[in-house]
Amino acid sequence: MKLFPKFRALFLVLILGACAAAETLTGTVKNGTTGKPAAGDDVVLIKLGNGMEEAARMKADAKGNFHFNLDDQGPHLIRAIHQGVTYHRMAPPGTTSVEVEVNDVSKKLDGISVTADVNRFQVEQGQLEVVRLFAVNNTSKPPKTQMNDHNFEFYLPEGAKIVQSMAKTAGGQPLNSAPVPQGEKNRYAFIFPLRPGETQFQVAYQLPYSGSATVDPKPVYGTQHLVVIVPKTMQFAPGPDAHFESMNDPQQADATIQVATLTQPQQPLSFKLSGTGTLASNEGGGASGGASSGGGVMGGGQQGAESRPGGGLGPPIDAPDPLQRYRWWIIGGFAAALAVGAVYVASRQRSAVVNVADGGVGADFDLPEPPPQPVTPRVSRPAAPALKAPAVATVAPAAAVAPARPSLLLEALKEELFQLEVEHKQGKITQQEYETAKEALDGTLTHAIRREAQKA
Repeated sequence: MKLFPKFRALFLVLILGACAAAETLTGTVKNGTTGKPAAGDDVVLIKLGNGMEEAARMKADAKGNFHFNLDDQGPHLIRAIHQGVTYHRMAPPGTTSVEVEVNDVSKKLDGISVTADVNRFQVEQGQLEVVRLFAVNNTSKPPKTQMNDHNFEFYLPEGAKIVQSMAKTAGGQPLNSAPVPQGEKNRYAFIFPLRPGETQFQVAYQLPYSGSATVDPKPVYGTQHLVVIVPKTMQFAPGPDAHFESMNDPQQADATIQVATLTQPQQPLSFKLSGTGTLASNEGGGASGGASSGGGVMGGGQQGAESRPGGGLGPPIDAPDPLQRYRWWIIGGFAAALAVGAVYVASRQRSAVVNVADGGVGADFDLPEPPPQPVTPRVSRPAAPALKAPAVATVAPAAAVAPARPSLLLEALKEELFQLEVEHKQGKITQQEYETAKEALDGTLTHAIRREAQKA
């Protein structure tokens, strides 16, 4: 008998059966400002895989409902457009229903405050390199989004050359966002919506440097904390009428940190820097990294900012990260499918052994090929080599038919468990992701070991 084609057919049936249960994605769009359905809003289905591909579009009905027929089981992103501002909600594999909350838009809102203005300085190759990070909080009630042609403004020093600029909403990923020059010289604006919650803006720029420089932040808004961070090998001197207090950050021992609290628009806050030095990348957090919404500046820098003066928003992307939160669920799904395949193959192998024993010496049959290796999001190591059984074998006693090599399923599961432990120790995945993945893999491994014992 040729078992491998049948195994593939069964595997296909299992996958198609899983797909059938989630072939339609339904949802609602709710207006968080009014508490009512967002009738008539455009809703877009975006496929996340190789970039972002618009798969379908429709308008929410009178009750805010929408639905899409999915032609694949990959991750998707739902985008709702309300009064010209976009709102997103992830739809990971297996999702059947989502709710997207939108908010009414106003050009000017009360309840907008700047939590922190963090400025990091270092000197490299005759350039003063600066990363400036703003944390802006929208506590409007009822919750609304502020959006206008100069939504968030700031000043840069004379001669500043912008290298990179980004924006990030609460719970989102950094997005490239270019500040727009305003009518006044050295004044810029981010044309980016201030949705309810915290929004962060970051701009990295360079200044010519000959050993010293005077910098004036010129705050446009009142700020809870304005922070200046420089290497300890550089000197910081506040300007006339500028009041800063020194603070220590155990996670940034190589830095001098100066803080001005409860600053006012256009308050004198200039300072002079001299000397040279660089800052270490701050992946562990601390005052140098970001800004939290709790009124402080204790945030975490993100990996990938090593080429800048440490900390910051991290590397920008053009869409929310679709797979990181769900990749262990995906691996668990593959493991479950492999377990079903292992049960099928094992039962067919035992059936073939019985048939040969009954048929006597000289019975010819095709040994089943092993199931293909699962596809996982990890690409950092080579896949386990495929083991091929002889295409045709002549068998005498039934005992000779039992496979002597270790199960590919067991090998793959052990490799996944090992890699899971490594990533957990390295802090690349959260505790919840670790526990979810380990539970799925442990269950499949136990089942596979029991099957191997039965075959032996």
